[in-house]
Amino acid sequence: MAKKTRKPAKATGRSSLSVKAASEDKRATPAAGLTRRGFLQSAGVAGGVAVVGKQAHAAGKPKVLPAKKVPITLNVNGKDYRLKVEPRITLLRALRNDLDLTGTKEICDRGACGGCNVMLDGKLVNSCMLLAVDAVGAKIGTIEGLAKGDKLDPIQAAFVQHDALQCGFCTPGMVMACKALLETNKKPDLVQIKKGLAGNICRCGTYNHIFAAVQTASKDIG
Repeated sequence: MAKKTRKPAKATGRSSLSVKAASEDKRATPAAGLTRRGFLQSAGVAGGVAVVGKQAHAAGKPKVLPAKKVPITLNVNGKDYRLKVEPRITLLRALRNDLDLTGTKEICDRGACGGCNVMLDGKLVNSCMLLAVDAVGAKIGTIEGLAKGDKLDPIQAAFVQHDALQCGFCTPGMVMACKALLETNKKPDLVQIKKGLAGNICRCGTYNHIFAAVQTASKDIG
């Protein structure tokens, strides 16, 4: 019996594997160019946008201040200051640039180091994270307002006594944080002091001197 001869396959320039991959890819992609996953993703995004839009409409149109300078009055260290600022200006910039109260320092400009600490209605705040227009009507306290003439505040005197500074750049914000701590806790222990100053960074590393200064000041004000 004669053996059957197999005819050679026609040369197409494409391997059988590439042909198979192409056919599978063709089946995976609909004619419209949109996959099932893509459709679901786009539908989810559209639904989210609709919900956000509905919530924004329900909340009402927010009040928008003009971009030009607006007149405001800031009460700083017991004195009223009238100035004009753009709505975007932070309290830190207003204190330094408009009122020339440069004791408050700009370091990180993102509320992470405590160098710009001031008191706002008795509470410690980062002035770089607060707009000047939002401080209107509040009582603002800065490092310049602690001393009474030539008499230093107890925490300032304690900083001098314990040499609790090196470069001095973080010192105003650190002093304000210590002042705020002692106003809420007149006799803090070491753990409470560390917790109270956790928002302040001293790159020179004078923390032990600062802790000692707070303990001394707590005795002086007790």
